[in-house]
Amino acid sequence: MDTDKPLHEDWKKRAFVGPLPDSFLRIEEHNAQLQQEAADQQAALALQQLQMQNMPMAQDPRVGRLSVTIAQAKLVKNYGVTRMDPYVRLRVGHAVYETHTNSNGGKNPHWNKVIQCLLPPGVTQIYVEIYDECSFVMDELIAWGHIDIPPHVIQKGETHEDWYMLSGKQGDDQEGMINLVFSYTNKCHPYMGSSSIMMVPSATMYGMPYVYTAPPAAVAPTVVPSSLPNAEVEMKQIAEMFPNVDKEVIKSVYDANHGKKDVTINSLLQMCE
Repeated sequence: MDTDKPLHEDWKKRAFVGPLPDSFLRIEEHNAQLQQEAADQQAALALQQLQMQNMPMAQDPRVGRLSVTIAQAKLVKNYGVTRMDPYVRLRVGHAVYETHTNSNGGKNPHWNKVIQCLLPPGVTQIYVEIYDECSFVMDELIAWGHIDIPPHVIQKGETHEDWYMLSGKQGDDQEGMINLVFSYTNKCHPYMGSSSIMMVPSATMYGMPYVYTAPPAAVAPTVVPSSLPNAEVEMKQIAEMFPNVDKEVIKSVYDANHGKKDVTINSLLQMCE
C-alpha cells in the first residue's frame, strides 16, 4: 500500500494554486515611500532655486559671503554592510547645503565641493554631518561636528585650511577628521544663497526628525500672482497636466514665475524629470 499518497494529497490541499499576487516577494509600499521622499526633496530643491532666482533677497551690508570647500574626510570606521557611500550636509545659520555622494568612498571619501553662502550677522560656527547613503533604509548619520569659523578669515578676509575633529558612535572627537577650506568676502552678489536646500523631513538627527528651511526672501512682490482673477483657472489647468504634483507646489511655482503659465509649466517639467 502506498503510504505516501495520502501525505501527497494533503500537501496538495495546502499548496497555493493559481497566479501569484503582484505583491509576492516585493516591498512595493516601502519602495514607493522612498521614491516619494526622493521626489519631494528634488521638488523642494528645484522650487527653492526657482524662488531665489525670481525674488532676490535685499542686500544687508552687514552680511558677507562665506566660501567653504569640503575637501575630504578620514573616518575611523566603515559602517556599511559591504561599502559606505558618504556625503556631507552643512548648516550655516538656517541654510543647509549638501555635497554629492562619494560612491564607495569608505573611510576616506573625497568631495572637493565648494559651498558659497551668506553668513548672517552673529554666526561664528558651522555644523557638519556625514551620512552614509543607503538604498532601502534611512541614510545613516555616521559623524558630526560644530566647527568654529576662524576669526581671521572674517576679520581679514584670509583663506584658512585645516583638519577638524568629528564626533560619532566612537565618542566625542573620536570619529575621524574632515578637511575644510574657509574664505570670506563682505561683497555679496544679490543672488547668493540660491544653492540652499529646503529640506523635507526625510532625515534624523540624534533620532529626532528635523526640517531646515532656507530663510524667506526679504523682498516680496506687491501683488501675489495666484490671487489674480484668472489665476485660479490657469492653476487648475496646470494641475490637470501634473496630477501627481501637490497643488501648493504648483501655486508656489506659479507665484515664483510671476503668474506666467507657460514658464510655470516648463519649470514643473524640469522638476518632474
